[in-house]
Amino acid sequence: MKSQIFHTDAYKKIQGKVKSFLNAYPDFLSADTVSSTRATGDAIQHILAQNFESIIGESSKEYSAKFARRAMADLAFLDRGGLYCVADVKTHRLGTRFNMPNLTSVQRLARFYEDDKNYYTVLMVTYNVVSGLRIRVEKVHFVPVEFLSWDCLMIGALGWGQIQIANANRIIINHAYSRKKWMLELCDVLFEFYPREIEKLKDRIEYFRKIKREWEQKTDIWK
Repeated sequence: MKSQIFHTDAYKKIQGKVKSFLNAYPDFLSADTVSSTRATGDAIQHILAQNFESIIGESSKEYSAKFARRAMADLAFLDRGGLYCVADVKTHRLGTRFNMPNLTSVQRLARFYEDDKNYYTVLMVTYNVVSGLRIRVEKVHFVPVEFLSWDCLMIGALGWGQIQIANANRIIINHAYSRKKWMLELCDVLFEFYPREIEKLKDRIEYFRKIKREWEQKTDIWK
């Protein structure tokens, strides 16, 4: 089902509001946390969870930010059309090299998207530490995962497979992209990913067969 937020320019306005809100927010870092991207990210996530309801305003009629740490979402709301939107807050500090944020499990997403009223969204905040303990938000993305091009995504080998942003410095958005097309592309990506993982497992099994043979030939000096 088409969202009145994401299939219009409303989500772009929300992106701008998030950026303005965070840039106007009082300094919240300390000398101990400013050097930690994780601590900064946790702080930004907490601030957004506490304030996102007021940022989106009338776009939401029910809001929640109470989720377990390993839950799919950091915040969630029902929009005015009755669609359920969960948002996974991610942060990216410019100037850092290793930036491959995990999004969600392919199996979890497939189950979540069995209901066409569900939207799994990514709320990505890209920022710099500009002076002392202050951050400056440079860009915000607030989009359903299906707006993210597969040219900037990859699958990580965790469980059934983990959708990852390949490089947070390069995010490609396909506005109003078809969820059906995106999910079919996900399946095709997995049809290539799983056979490669099977070959890796075969190599690992063979490696430990070799290790077992070596241990079988050892004298047991630990009796």
